[in-house]
This record gives sequence, C-alpha cells and structure tokens, in this order.
Amino acid sequence: MIMRIFLALSAILIVASCNRTASPDNQQAPQEEAESRPNAIVPTTSYQAAFDVLPEPYSQADYSLGRRTFKNCQSCHTITEGGRHLVGPNLHGIFGRTVGTAEGFQYSKALEAEAFTWTPERLEEWLDNPRDYLPGNRMTFAGIHRSADRHAVIAYLMVESGYAARLEDASKP
Repeated sequence: MIMRIFLALSAILIVASCNRTASPDNQQAPQEEAESRPNAIVPTTSYQAAFDVLPEPYSQADYSLGRRTFKNCQSCHTITEGGRHLVGPNLHGIFGRTVGTAEGFQYSKALEAEAFTWTPERLEEWLDNPRDYLPGNRMTFAGIHRSADRHAVIAYLMVESGYAARLEDASKP
C-alpha cells in the first residue's frame, strides 16, 4: 500500500515537472517575472543608482547591504512617509530634523535634553554604539560596528527617507 502511494506521488511529480518547462517565446524577463509576483525580490540596480547623488562614503555603499542591514532596524522603526511609530520613531525625514522632535513619539529624557540635528555623520556616530553615544537613551540596540554596514544602512535611509530626493532637487537649476 505504501509503495503504491509512493509510486503515485512520484508519477505526479514527474508529470508536474514536465509541464513547468516553457518555450522560449513564453518566458518572461527576470525583472518582469519578479514584478508580476507579489513579494518578489526586484533587482536593485535602479536603486543602487540613487546612491550616486549621495556624498562620500555613502555614494559608494551597497544598496542591497543597506536594505538587509535595515532589517535589524525595522522591528522598531518604520521609514515610509507618514508611517507610524513603533518602539522607535518613524525615520522618514530624519536627516535635517532636530533630535527628539518626531511628532507623536515620546522620547527618553536623554534625547529630549539634546538639541542637535540629525546628519549622516551624526547618525554614523549614533549607530556605532547608541548607548555610549548618548547614555540614558532607551534604544537597546547594540549598534552596527562594521563601517561598511553602517555606510550602507545610512545610504539606504538617505534614499528611502527622502534625503536623496532633496539633494537631487537642490542640484537642479
């Protein structure tokens, strides 16, 4: 009995795999195929080009690495315009914003007492070790210690939070 079930399943799998082969006329390009599937991974070459307008060292960063590194951040932060706050504030528009001023988020007393403006360089220092950078803040994240990873995630934030678009607009006559 078990042998018959095994043989039947094997036959079904063989037939199914034969039906998956597509003629060259019927195949989609990888980009089109990825875009036609929900939640597909789309090649990042067009996004990588957005890094070109960023200042050094962020213009040389890897978009894919930045996106992967940001996954460590997204359990606490959103990045979309108008996105909600989670455990940490929404990061859209962070660059140029005074620390501790995202509307609707309750910051630690340590951050409320500060008055600096977020820049890529300031975020670079913060992300190396948030606890040491500003003792008393509530961010429990240990930091991003590899500089290539920090550069990539900051470049990713610059592009995804609207900073790169502001740079492009400022460079137009």
